[in-house]
Amino acid sequence: MKISITKYVLPLKHTFSISRESHDFQDSMIVGLSLDGETGYGEATANPYYKMTFESMRAEIEAVRNEIENFNFTLPETFHAFLVSKNLSNFAICALDLAANDLYGKLANKPLYDIWQTDNSTYPITNYTIGIDTIPKMVEKMKETPWPIYKIKLGTKEDVDIVRELRKHTNAIFRVDANCAWTAEETIANAPILQKLGVEFIEQPLKADDWEGMKKVKQHCVLPVIADESCIVETDVAQCGLHFSGINIKLTKCGGLTPARRMIAEAKAMGIKVMVGCMTESSVGISAIAQLIPQLDYVDMDGAMLLKEDIADGVIIEKNGNIVFPTVGGSGIKMR
Repeated sequence: MKISITKYVLPLKHTFSISRESHDFQDSMIVGLSLDGETGYGEATANPYYKMTFESMRAEIEAVRNEIENFNFTLPETFHAFLVSKNLSNFAICALDLAANDLYGKLANKPLYDIWQTDNSTYPITNYTIGIDTIPKMVEKMKETPWPIYKIKLGTKEDVDIVRELRKHTNAIFRVDANCAWTAEETIANAPILQKLGVEFIEQPLKADDWEGMKKVKQHCVLPVIADESCIVETDVAQCGLHFSGINIKLTKCGGLTPARRMIAEAKAMGIKVMVGCMTESSVGISAIAQLIPQLDYVDMDGAMLLKEDIADGVIIEKNGNIVFPTVGGSGIKMR
């Protein structure tokens, strides 16, 4: 195999703010794996919360470039196990794993969802994210993109007021994500109000390691609560299953499609809901997520919709939320 590593700086339509950070641009690493005339693509975005930069991820891969290029690639699963043995970060592994899965499907001339024998005729609709801003600006962002489901980023002193005002302007389903900014008491108190305002669930209200707080929330909260920052890797699923109603899997955090599929299976076996979420990323990462959606209860794959311009072609998300899957094999990615 041959590896290519490219840095992209993705410009956003709007400043994107959550409870702990804001940004106007997103650094992204695109990895290409080429074999037998086909190239598979994968993506991992820089992330200050997890101390990941393009430069650090590239350095990790460059350190084992020769071993990767000499690897006898047959299956994404064996390739992923090889990458794990090299002690790469999950972000770097994710980019390589996504590229390997895309390559595998292109070599077989089949989309991944077909290889996995899943039916993509029915799937959950992605939400569209409204980042933290002034209340008028959040209303403006929502009106700019009419959508059937919104994820509203919270973590301010006026969280309930934000949801109350947004509700005046749409009948869409709401989901709220506090990104670790609330206490257990706030979550339990806010939940009945949010429920009346048409909120479907709360995502990661407490700090990632506040398991005692989550015990209280699980017992007393009237809304389902979905784990995000508390659910990073496969070994987190079991504990999250005891404290949350569901999990949100991020491919960059767990290490790609290969472990994500195992996490989905484990969560389903526990009887909890499964969501896959995205970073602010291009259609390279989003098209990989789309291959999983027949297996999911919820999905957050609006990352490319938040960009001023995309860098790749892949899945197309129509205005009503329907997905147009590419006819190309793998994840269906073509770089522009």
